[in-house]
Amino acid sequence: MQIEFPDEDSQTLFNSTKALTRAFGADNEKVVRRRLDDLRAVPTLEAARGLPGKLEELKGDRKGQFSMRAVGALRLIFKPSEVPPPQKDDGGLDWARVRAITILELGDYHD
Repeated sequence: MQIEFPDEDSQTLFNSTKALTRAFGADNEKVVRRRLDDLRAVPTLEAARGLPGKLEELKGDRKGQFSMRAVGALRLIFKPSEVPPPQKDDGGLDWARVRAITILELGDYHD
């Protein structure tokens, strides 16, 4: 799956071992990098359901976003890149047609 970023700063952070380590620590950097590599290795969001990190579709004010566990309470938060995202006939997101995602943040949205 293609991974995109909302801005240059995010792209630099998530593509730099040094920047990720500085921001989140060495252990977290390794897990985040693994999650990103896993997402890049699958063709669609549907195929990502079986990946480590428990992929979840978020609700409420985060509707349309997804999370994948990193370390502790840290979650990799992303959304489908295509606007509008592909939908099934019933109006739900068609996970099998999502081929690109935009990483929004790495954080704890439970706060």
